[in-house]
Amino acid sequence: MRAQDILPVGLDQIERQGITIRKGAVGAFLANARALQDTALDDAAKEQALRDIADGLPALRALGLFDILEIRDPRLRALVEAAA
Repeated sequence: MRAQDILPVGLDQIERQGITIRKGAVGAFLANARALQDTALDDAAKEQALRDIADGLPALRALGLFDILEIRDPRLRALVEAAA
């Protein structure tokens, strides 16, 4: 399966399990996860990254991301598990 099989060209979102999943949801999660590990970012930026991660979790769960991948970062894993 290729990316365009999941999200055809010209579409910015799909719906799975009643959840709207926007193009870039996984990429945003990864960028925010990296932001949490960035020692150069201030606390406000890290708090925003945490909020953005929490907001995106329903879409990532609908995709089944956490059924396949395990989060190695303990803080991020705890956040994802607590929001289950």
